[in-house]
Amino acid sequence: MVDARGSGMVQRIATMQDFALYRDLAWEGSFEDYLTIVRARPEVTRNAFQRAYDMIVSYGTEEYIDNKKRLVRYNFFKDEIDGGKDAVFGLDIPLMRLVHVLRAAAEGYGPEKRVILLHGPVGSSKSTIARLLKKGLEHYSRTADGALYTFEWRGLEALGLGANDREPCPMHEEPLRLIPAEWRAKAVGELGLSSERHRVNVEGDLDPACRFLFKHLLDHYKGDWAKVVGHVRVRRFALSEKDRVGIGTFQPKDEKNQDSTELTGDINYRKIAEYGSDSDPRAFNFDGEFNIANRGIVEFVEVLKLDVAFLYDLLGASQEHKVKPKKFAQTDIDEVIIGHTNEAEYKKLLSNEFMEALRDRTIKIDIPYITKIGEEIRIYEKDFSGHKVRGKHVAPHTLEVAAMWAVLTRLEDPKKHNLSLLQKLKLYDGKVLPGYTQDTVKELRKEAKREGMEGISPRYVQDKISNALVDDVGEGTINPFMVLNELEKGLRHHSLLTHEDTKKRYAELIGVVKREYEGIVKNEVQRAISADEDAIHKLAANYIDNIKACTLKERVRNRYTGQDDEPDERLMRSIEEKIDIPDARKDDFRREIMNYIGALAVEGKKFEWHTNDRLRRALELKLFEDQKDSIKLQTLVSAVVDKETQEKIDIIKTRLIKYFGYNEVSASDVLNFVASIFARGDTKE
Repeated sequence: MVDARGSGMVQRIATMQDFALYRDLAWEGSFEDYLTIVRARPEVTRNAFQRAYDMIVSYGTEEYIDNKKRLVRYNFFKDEIDGGKDAVFGLDIPLMRLVHVLRAAAEGYGPEKRVILLHGPVGSSKSTIARLLKKGLEHYSRTADGALYTFEWRGLEALGLGANDREPCPMHEEPLRLIPAEWRAKAVGELGLSSERHRVNVEGDLDPACRFLFKHLLDHYKGDWAKVVGHVRVRRFALSEKDRVGIGTFQPKDEKNQDSTELTGDINYRKIAEYGSDSDPRAFNFDGEFNIANRGIVEFVEVLKLDVAFLYDLLGASQEHKVKPKKFAQTDIDEVIIGHTNEAEYKKLLSNEFMEALRDRTIKIDIPYITKIGEEIRIYEKDFSGHKVRGKHVAPHTLEVAAMWAVLTRLEDPKKHNLSLLQKLKLYDGKVLPGYTQDTVKELRKEAKREGMEGISPRYVQDKISNALVDDVGEGTINPFMVLNELEKGLRHHSLLTHEDTKKRYAELIGVVKREYEGIVKNEVQRAISADEDAIHKLAANYIDNIKACTLKERVRNRYTGQDDEPDERLMRSIEEKIDIPDARKDDFRREIMNYIGALAVEGKKFEWHTNDRLRRALELKLFEDQKDSIKLQTLVSAVVDKETQEKIDIIKTRLIKYFGYNEVSASDVLNFVASIFARGDTKE
């Protein structure tokens, strides 16, 4: 007996089903019906490269300028299909090259006859890009814009052509291949199947199994093609890697277990007894990766580990768009072939003269590590953001310092410009440094030929962040020092680091990052101390009044005495010196502020002190200096803190929590850390 509540729940689940989509995907009709579809929407006949390219651009693009270079960001690689699960960050230039190759192949300019080879260090997103393309094509084939069709044979049993009345096309061929090649183009033209949007141009012949049935039906009907296609039912189908329909993946095994039939199919020995011959295509399983990936895409994992015997199949598939199943003629295929390999395997390829043919038939696209810290942080935020990590607080800058170290290991030391590696990292990330321009960044990138092809993988960093998260220390919080310590400890046992010099260099970069982090948290604590809105607002107003009077050669009305005084030069300089404005440039800075205020006034806008970054920083530092002695931050490192000081410290902690993202534990930790710096007398910015 069915429980009423259970039945209700089943019905609720049933209401979630998209019946309209199911009906669309289950459509079937006659060959005549399909011709009507083609006339209305000729793009359903697109080849695999055309479909892959259209799929990518269907998600839209964003154009932006990076160091005077116009770049295009393809939204497809944000992985909107899966909520960003496989999103690729910071690789817009390599992805542009990949899309350009697909576009040229879609136009038939030559790349369609090549293997697309993604090459780069381990963990640089090669597999992710291939997975995205496969997933994207699966999803696209289920939409109206990405619809594609194949066919199956009906009524064969009565004619003695099969044990089953229905025989699906094993390689999901394009139905227009049923029109003989010699009059296919004429038929397309006279029926008006092409349009301005898409020119129908179906190449190739049927697979051996369909060709066998077509030939026998043609003989049975004395050459009457119309009666032959009367046995055809066209149906829509969706690409699916799990169902091995239009999406293939091949991963090399050890040499003893490699078998070329995995690529091109094998004999079905059970059916030999039924059909009497192993050369009867009905007794053959067209289920190799090349066969099942027809109309879609096939991925070769670590393609350069393929046995040489496999390369002949791969080269024929790419150059000729044909494969050679055992005991059958060459068979046409239509699919994107994409492989990926790491640096070590590619170097072997370059030194192997037997691989020359493969090198000649590949289009290599370098997929380097990210060299922009902002993009690297996004990788770690995807796995370790607040809503992903439960029960642990990730202190501010924890992911930032991990990303900073990872990117530093990938950068080449600047050969000129008198730059440190850390300054180079900041320039790459779009920061403005005095004396350096966008042209400097262009020159830096140009001189670093292999930047991003070596260094630490994001996977290593992710593993060490995970270690820190499951560690019992930290009172439910992980902070930058915990992660940096994990990163440093792991270097001793890193399987890919064989040179001691490299380990030593990476360890030194940990020190560089720690010093940079000290500066960051000192700045945050200073800002928290100086976040007294009333005090800083009064200081800003006082400064503006004084520079206005100084610039206009006027006197300043004293708000307390009501008398006019000379501009307070000591006050102005005490603020300007905080951002290293020399005495010789003070008038320039003051005029710059006054001009900015005047420009806003012309537009009817009011000047706000915090809108000018340099002035904001100067005011915060001045207020911090004025208040730090009254707060006595250094007393935090001692065991005794008086009540008044504790109240002020609690206010700072509240500001750190409210404005900077700390929790109670991490705010206390960072205050104690900064207090220890001041206790050492380290007050220099």
